Amino acid sequence: MKPIIYTRGQALPGILGKRIAILDGAMGTMIQRFKLTEADYRGRRFADHPRDLKNNGDLLSITRPDVIRDIHEGYLAAGADIIETNTFGATSIAQDDYELGHLAAEMNLASARIARAAADKFSTPDKPRFVAGALGPTPKTASISPDVNDPGARNVDFEQLRAAYFEQTKALVEGGSDLLLVETIFDTLNAKAALFAIDEYFEQSGERLPLIISGTVTDASGRILSGQTVTAFWYSVRHARPLAVGLNCALGAALMRPYIQELNRAAPDTFISCYPNAGLPNPMSDTGFDETPEVTSRLLHEFAAEGLVNIVGGCCGTTPDHIASIRAAVEPLPGRALQREFFYKEAA
Repeated sequence: MKPIIYTRGQALPGILGKRIAILDGAMGTMIQRFKLTEADYRGRRFADHPRDLKNNGDLLSITRPDVIRDIHEGYLAAGADIIETNTFGATSIAQDDYELGHLAAEMNLASARIARAAADKFSTPDKPRFVAGALGPTPKTASISPDVNDPGARNVDFEQLRAAYFEQTKALVEGGSDLLLVETIFDTLNAKAALFAIDEYFEQSGERLPLIISGTVTDASGRILSGQTVTAFWYSVRHARPLAVGLNCALGAALMRPYIQELNRAAPDTFISCYPNAGLPNPMSDTGFDETPEVTSRLLHEFAAEGLVNIVGGCCGTTPDHIASIRAAVEPLPGRALQREFFYKEAA
């Protein structure tokens, strides 16, 4: 098999071979703490926009970049090695819900540049920081009918997804991302469209970045929403040769454990990532979720002690306090060992 030749993020495989890397926590949870108004989301530019824009967090990279910068810097100060761009919903497909689909490229470019500046500010020779260009799942699914009375109906197709993800990938890379993260995958066909678009961009541009693929198990069935087991999911996406594969969101760490164990058995030669929610939703808590930093970090410490993970962080409900606690908990432990060395080389 030919080695993977990375043009960026070349240090990541070596870091993961030596220690557990720390991913940041929830963007949405931290945005909520700012208690922003509709006017904050609109700014001057969108003051007369015909649709409500509150809770369109991706738009804040344009209208309130200071908020996004502060969130990134909070996670970096907590010890994150990798920060995600504020682009979970920044595809044209998702932004069409706000009548802003035509601005998707601009959102991704702005988000990547904000994250790049924050990572550069905190990077040192001994501790480089990396920007993960985040590609979320979109609110439409290519595998599941939106109409219970018509199982064959679809509200999006593969080509629409491919085009949207290509646009997003291009902007994320041009904005300075070191790696790409296809995350919170609930429909493998959506993910395959993203992977196709990413590979298409790599071929056209000559760039090749490390790739992390992260699915989400939605309930105790152990399957993603479109029906695949964790093992089947891995076999559907492993052709992309990701640097890491993992799970995020949906479940807290305690409930996620058997599925991370399953992924370890299925993917012995690939690094494993895990960034769970802070437990299950609880509207009475400050973050909307049950787990304190001490609880989440203890659970991820157990994952690390069992030799299950190479990258850990947090999803919904996690904060810089969670990330600092997770970092301290896993820092003394080695990362999961691969059955053979991850094979790559740097571009000439």
